[in-house]
Amino acid sequence: MSGTGARRIRVRVEGLVQGVGFRPFVCGLAGAYGVSGFVGNDPGGVFIEAEGEPSVLDAFTAGLTGQAPPLALVERVLVEPTEPVGGSGFRIVASRRGEQPDGALVSPDAGTCAACLRELRDPGDRRHRYPFANCTDCGPRFTIVTGVPYDRCATTMADFEMCAACALEYGDPGDRRFHAQPVCCPACGPALRALGADGLPAAGDPVEAAAGWLEAGRVVAIKGLGGYHLAVLAADGAAVAALRARKRRESRPFAVLAADAAAAGTLVHLEPAAERLLTGTSRPIVLAPRRRDAPVADAVAPGARELGVMLPYTPLHHLLADRLAVPYVLTSGNLTDEPIAYRDEEALRRLAGVADGFLVHDRRIEAPADDSLVRVFRGRELVVRRSRGYAPAPVGVPWRFPRPVLACGAQLKNTFCVARGNQAFLSQHIGDLESYETLRSFAESVEHFCRIFGVRPAVVAHDLHPEYLSTAYARDREDVDLIAVQHHHAHIASCLAEHGHGGPVIGVAFDGLGLGADGTLWGGELLVADLVSFRRAGHLEAVPMPGGAAAVRQPWRMAAAWLDRIHGDAPPGLAVVGRHREQWPAVVRMARAGLNSPLTSSAGRLFDAVAAIAGVRDVIGYEGQAAAELEARVDPGERGAYPARLIEGEPLVIAAGDLVGAAAEDVAAGVDAGRIAARFHRGLAAAVVRAVRAVGEGTGLRTVALSGGVFQNTVLLEAVVSGLERERFQVLVHSRVPPGDGGIALGQAVVAAANDRR
Repeated sequence: MSGTGARRIRVRVEGLVQGVGFRPFVCGLAGAYGVSGFVGNDPGGVFIEAEGEPSVLDAFTAGLTGQAPPLALVERVLVEPTEPVGGSGFRIVASRRGEQPDGALVSPDAGTCAACLRELRDPGDRRHRYPFANCTDCGPRFTIVTGVPYDRCATTMADFEMCAACALEYGDPGDRRFHAQPVCCPACGPALRALGADGLPAAGDPVEAAAGWLEAGRVVAIKGLGGYHLAVLAADGAAVAALRARKRRESRPFAVLAADAAAAGTLVHLEPAAERLLTGTSRPIVLAPRRRDAPVADAVAPGARELGVMLPYTPLHHLLADRLAVPYVLTSGNLTDEPIAYRDEEALRRLAGVADGFLVHDRRIEAPADDSLVRVFRGRELVVRRSRGYAPAPVGVPWRFPRPVLACGAQLKNTFCVARGNQAFLSQHIGDLESYETLRSFAESVEHFCRIFGVRPAVVAHDLHPEYLSTAYARDREDVDLIAVQHHHAHIASCLAEHGHGGPVIGVAFDGLGLGADGTLWGGELLVADLVSFRRAGHLEAVPMPGGAAAVRQPWRMAAAWLDRIHGDAPPGLAVVGRHREQWPAVVRMARAGLNSPLTSSAGRLFDAVAAIAGVRDVIGYEGQAAAELEARVDPGERGAYPARLIEGEPLVIAAGDLVGAAAEDVAAGVDAGRIAARFHRGLAAAVVRAVRAVGEGTGLRTVALSGGVFQNTVLLEAVVSGLERERFQVLVHSRVPPGDGGIALGQAVVAAANDRR
């Protein structure tokens, strides 16, 4: 009841405040302070009217930020006075619709909370062993949202009418399921089924059926939050081999799901930061050093020193992990180079030749989302693939986007970005835009983002490369202003955006390939850059890439180009020459003539050449494999470093051939591949530091931004960062946004906006 000194306020709360239990939290907070009024959702966030004594209202509004639910992210609280109306009690009112979204955010999916897990395992609870238990603190969010504001009717849970018991929980302010939109139980919610390869239902309990198939060495397709996965027992070498053959995934590592952190600790060495990531609400795959006695088949992660581990993030995954009591492989439900399958009929068709059985349910997935992948660098998260559990949480930037922006991203590891206000919404991982299915998934996801975030793009940013399908998509958009952004400028801009730094900086962009401003293929770049423009201040020595794309798949071709550059003829005694003796002369002639041999300064291709020469990998099964395996071979005890000259000029050139030549000499002398790998990493890092120092002396800049997929290599990253810090540079590295092409759309968006502001 309002007193005589009462006042009334209108409050708007913006940020990640829908789908996180914020309205129930506000109700509880109001009850604790004796405040009357109401709270509701609208397309812009949460609206509140509150009435009470002035000091009480001050404490109430402070609590909106200081005591917010764990999944909430409050970005702004706006308060204005209004006339008191009296009355008592506080309630949740109907959501306001019909307005264009302007500030509403959509929560990422969250892993099963401890309270729901206890119910799942309690024989006396009505949700005992129910695979879809959730509450305001956990469960599906982004993957089931069809619109905003976030209410049940705007999710795929609209297909399920709440039973009386669930409705009672939903309407009880004292219950943790108060206004939890996906609330359900066995009486009213989604149902689980096990289907054989023929599509017919299996008898008995579905989880038991799936566990039996896995124990029999079969491949099982499991419908998760954001799509289908394929599973086999991690210790079953024959089953892993069968999965690889059917999925056409020759060697890329698989992720392994363990029941809990203790079980994960039997697979990998977990430092505290890695364990925090593993057990957090996002539940990503965490890359960590593999234990030698880990109970997994060698074929799970061939040639890798690290293993990707994850914990269950839905009740279904918990049930299966509890039943099996051993780790199991959980990899995306697709064939190589295809998007993850998430629609039921499509999954049954596409995975028919891969899975021996299916564990399915009837809750629709609106937005597909692959698992996220992270690693730890200096005790901090380094996101490699940003998807389920992270998307679509915004990346806030200190600059406003003058007009709504769509940034279409890169060709490989594609994500896109839509932006408005001060927020950039980086999409979930889409994949490589090299098939019709993936391009369709990209286009559908763009439209979904634009709809739920109320973005009608006026500016569309894209890569310079005219043959990227993301570029073609941008050029097909009507009634927009197009802005082309150079690939490596976008990399550096993404790092700047993550740090809220406007530049200028010295940017080091090391990756596989990107079209340069001069028409050659860049990838080992030192840029003097801000958000508007850049200047190429230095780069790795360029070399022909014989066969173009064939050289990416066959790193020995890069070895041939480099060795011919250094020696004229391949030095005798190198195994890589012997293995490709018949093709070697023709490839060298191709490089010399410049026939289908574009020049490239790519750091990724430099790693390929050294990996092939050192006998680590000369033909790859997936992009970046040779570099990853070279990193894995690094001998941590080796202190030597190959020297590399700096060739003065504009731009400055790092003589990468010096590194290749030194590696070849060591191979001929019988030096171990681990020592060669270490000397190469250390030598390249030292050369980068000296080159940055030279650029810094010429420009006066003392801040360096490191970006590009090569800086997912933590051995190189640590060596470069340590060297730059010794030179007293401030170093910006990625954490929340991938350094690789999965983060490039953010850079495109902020570059487009910076130019739009001019």
